[in-house]
Amino acid sequence: MTQGLGMNLIAVNTLQIQGSLGATLTETSWLIAAYMAPNVSLTILLTKIRIQFGLRRFAELSLIIFAVTSLLHLVIFDLWTALPIRFLAGMAAAPVSTLGFLYMLEAFPPAKKLTWAVSLSLTCSAATPMVARVISPVLLDLGQWQQLYTLELGLALLAFSVVFLLPLTPLPYAKVLHWRDFITYPLVAIGFGLLAVVLALGRFYWWFEAPWIGICLAIAALCIGGAAAVELHRDTPLLNIRWLTSPEIATLALTLLIFRIVLAEQTSGAIGLFQTLGLLNEQSRTLYLILLAATLAGGLICGLTLTLARVPLFHGIALICIAGGAVMDGHATALTRPETMYFSQALIAFGGALFLPPAMHSGLVKTFKQGPMFITSFIAVFLFTQSIGGLMGSALFGSLVTLREKVHSAHLVEQIQLTNPIVADRLHTLAGAYHPLLSDPQQLMTEGMALLSQQVTREATVLAYNDAFLLLAAIASAFLAALGLHMAYRRLRGRLDRSRGPDALIPQSRPT
Repeated sequence: MTQGLGMNLIAVNTLQIQGSLGATLTETSWLIAAYMAPNVSLTILLTKIRIQFGLRRFAELSLIIFAVTSLLHLVIFDLWTALPIRFLAGMAAAPVSTLGFLYMLEAFPPAKKLTWAVSLSLTCSAATPMVARVISPVLLDLGQWQQLYTLELGLALLAFSVVFLLPLTPLPYAKVLHWRDFITYPLVAIGFGLLAVVLALGRFYWWFEAPWIGICLAIAALCIGGAAAVELHRDTPLLNIRWLTSPEIATLALTLLIFRIVLAEQTSGAIGLFQTLGLLNEQSRTLYLILLAATLAGGLICGLTLTLARVPLFHGIALICIAGGAVMDGHATALTRPETMYFSQALIAFGGALFLPPAMHSGLVKTFKQGPMFITSFIAVFLFTQSIGGLMGSALFGSLVTLREKVHSAHLVEQIQLTNPIVADRLHTLAGAYHPLLSDPQQLMTEGMALLSQQVTREATVLAYNDAFLLLAAIASAFLAALGLHMAYRRLRGRLDRSRGPDALIPQSRPT
C-alpha cells in the first residue's frame, strides 16, 4: 500500500495539483513519465542485488531511501524541482514493491504461497488506485500537494519499523552479479525508460507532431536490440532471450499485455469520461468504494479456489466480466453519472482481480520448472506487460478518444444550421444567460455560439468514449474466443493421444 499510494497519488490528481505547480496538464503529465522511466526496469537488477547482498540489508536500505524521497516531496513548489524527485521516487519504489511481495509470501506456508500469497499481494497492488482516489480529496483540502506526501512519509516510516521488528527469513548469499550485467542493464533501462516516456506523453504531444518521440523510439529500439545481442552470447544471462521468445512464454506475455490494454477501460475510460463531464474524485467516491470492494472480492475468490488447472476458467470468467461491463458502458450519454456505472464498473474491477493472480501463478510454476536462474527473465516479462502494458493501454485509449472525437465533432457540426428552428431556439436559450450583462444582439449571438460549440464538443467526446468502450469490449470478446478455441484444441489433442494408447506418447525413432 505504501508503494502503490506513492505511485498513484500523483497519477490520480494531475488535474488538481497542476495549479499548485504552476504547470499545464501536459507539463504535469511529465511527472508520471519521470516516475515510470526508472521504475519499469529496476526490479530486474534488484533481484540479483538482493540475492548477493542479503534481504535484511536490502530491505532496510530500500525503505530508508524511500522515506527520504517522500520527505523531499514536501519541499517541492514547482515542476522543475518535482521532476528529478519523481525520478528518484520511481527508483525508490521498485525495491519497496518487491518487499511487499516477499512479505506476503513469508506470511503463508509453502502450500499457499502461490495461491493466497500471490492473490493477496496482487490484489493489494490493484486496490491502491481506488484507495488513492478515495482519500485524495480530504488530503488536498488539508494542504494540497504536501499533504499527499506527508501521508506517504508516515507510511514509509511505519513500514520501516515493521521491517526492523519483523525481518524476513534470511536466504543464503550467492555471488550472482556479473560484470556483463552492468552492460545489459543500462541498455534495458534506457530502452524501457524511453518507451515508458513516449507512451505516457505521446498522446498529449501527438504521435506524429513532436520529432523527439521518433528519436526516443529509435534509441529505445537500438538499446533493447543491443541488450538482446549481448544476452544471446552469455552462459548465465540476466535475461534469457531464447526462453523469453519460446512459444509458451511468448503466449503468456501476449496474454498479460492484452489484458492490461483491455483493462484501460476502467483506468482511463470511465474515469476519463467523468472528468470530461466535470466530475472529480470527490463526486465519484461511492463508485471507487464499490470498485475497491469488487477488487477485494476477486482477490479473495482467487485465494480460496485458485489451482493451475483452473487458470483458463478464471481467465474466461474475467474476460466475460470485462467485455460485459465495457458493452454496458458503451451507451453513455452526457447525463451519465457514477451511479449509472456502479454495476458495469464493478464487473470490470472483479474481472481484473480474477485475471492477474492466475496468470502470475501459471507463470511462476513454469519458471520454477526451469530453475531459479530464470526468475529474473520472468520478472522482466511481468514488469514489461504490467507497467508498459498499462501505459500502452492508456495511450491507445486516449488516442482513440481523440481521433473519434474529431470525427463525431465534424459530423455534429454538419448538422447545425442556423435556419433550423431547433438550433435557433437552442442558441437563444444559451445566449439568454448573458442577457443581463450584454445588450448587443451580435455579442449575445457570439456567446451563444461559443456555448453551443462547447456542448457539441462534449457530446462528441462522450460518443468517442462509447466507441472506445465498444472497441475494448470487442478485443476482450475476441481474446475470449481465442481462449475457448485454444482450450478446445488442447482437449481434442488430449483425447486423440489417449485414443492412440501409450505408444503415441513415445517418440518415434528416425532412420539416420
